[in-house]
Amino acid sequence: MSETTGASYAAAGVDIEAGDRAVELMKEWVKKTQRPEVLGGLGGFAGLFDASALKRYERPLLASATDGVGTKVDIARRMGVYDTIGHDLVAMVMDDIVVCGAEPLFMTDYICVGKVHPERVAAIVKGIAEGCVLAGCALVGGETAEHPGLLGEDDFDVAGAGTGVVEADRLLGADRIRTGDAVIAMASSGLHSNGYSLVRHVLLDRAGLSLESEIAELGRSLGEELLEPTKIYSLDCLALTRTAEVHAFSHITGGGLAANLARVIPDGLHAVVDRSTWTPGAIFDLVGKTGSVERLELEKTLNMGVGMMAIVPQESAEVALTTLADRGVDAWVAGEITERGEKTTGAELVGDYA
Repeated sequence: MSETTGASYAAAGVDIEAGDRAVELMKEWVKKTQRPEVLGGLGGFAGLFDASALKRYERPLLASATDGVGTKVDIARRMGVYDTIGHDLVAMVMDDIVVCGAEPLFMTDYICVGKVHPERVAAIVKGIAEGCVLAGCALVGGETAEHPGLLGEDDFDVAGAGTGVVEADRLLGADRIRTGDAVIAMASSGLHSNGYSLVRHVLLDRAGLSLESEIAELGRSLGEELLEPTKIYSLDCLALTRTAEVHAFSHITGGGLAANLARVIPDGLHAVVDRSTWTPGAIFDLVGKTGSVERLELEKTLNMGVGMMAIVPQESAEVALTTLADRGVDAWVAGEITERGEKTTGAELVGDYA
């Protein structure tokens, strides 16, 4: 007489013990992100943040954002490199929050995998924790979910949500912008985490390039270039608000430079950005030439070498550039704010790249 083995969670593909080991491995990295307002440790059902710290504000406004890193995760999976994608996640979330002038406070993450490989999950969290340190926020919790049957064993995705705070009378945005303001561009570290569906289609699918291919104009392998972590500007932007008058920031993400800049331009005004003030990095030229991608298509998909923009009064531009230079941020005056006139959009790029 044969015995029938009963069904189990493990037999269905979910390894609880592996998940527990992943949590143990990530604890040391999460600890590095702690701020004094964080209560409790990793492992609770909810992360705790002492809101009494907000009493120093007259009228605190909480800012929140959530995001992922798109199909850049596919490059990380193919390369077998998991400790940088977390930087991208923090940048995508916290650099959205700082745009309104808010200080990043805390973040949570969500990691979805086909199979829990503890060391791999811990590496992802390590990157998130390192990114949180760069953004000045705490990583107060998260979730690792195993989805066998829906994702392959090596497949994964990441997402995160963050919260920041800004004093109401220091809220930045379109209502502060005036005619004649300078538009300051801050250099990106590369593609950041947008447009990878186009990049993968052009370079990997159509051109058949290998991630291990050494690309002379890039000075390194294609995979290394594509995994370059997204720059985190949060603390640089906050430093700028302390040394110079800032009217607005714009985080250059999906949709490109002009479309994201237009999001903070008020009705009646227009941002004119001069392409001749900078030269996009080699990766942008590689994607454009390899795929015969028209310039306007590139510009509405990729950041073209600019990851963040600040709009400041003309008289504050020099101080702003000095502050950013002192912090190691490559920045320049890229344009100005004008009357909209006959223009139908809030921002445009003019001229040719240098």
